[in-house]
Amino acid sequence: MFFDYQKAQRMKERYPSETRIRLDSMDDPYAPIAPGTEGTVDFVDDIGTLHCTFDNGRTLGVVPGEDSFSVLSRPAPSEPEESPT
Repeated sequence: MFFDYQKAQRMKERYPSETRIRLDSMDDPYAPIAPGTEGTVDFVDDIGTLHCTFDNGRTLGVVPGEDSFSVLSRPAPSEPEESPT
């Protein structure tokens, strides 16, 4: 896989921590996670892999473009902190 810094940055913006996903299919012959399993994005690494904790307790990276998934929800944008006056 060719490293693309800009693509990885877009993945970090598109799938922030706490984004909920549902796995549709995974191309992993050794330890796939069953279709329909839901999980939470913990972080996106510098090559664009979504590192997730799934509701069944498993943790595994999801690769956009290789694995298929749907976004269930995204975290609410954080409110800017007010400065004390």
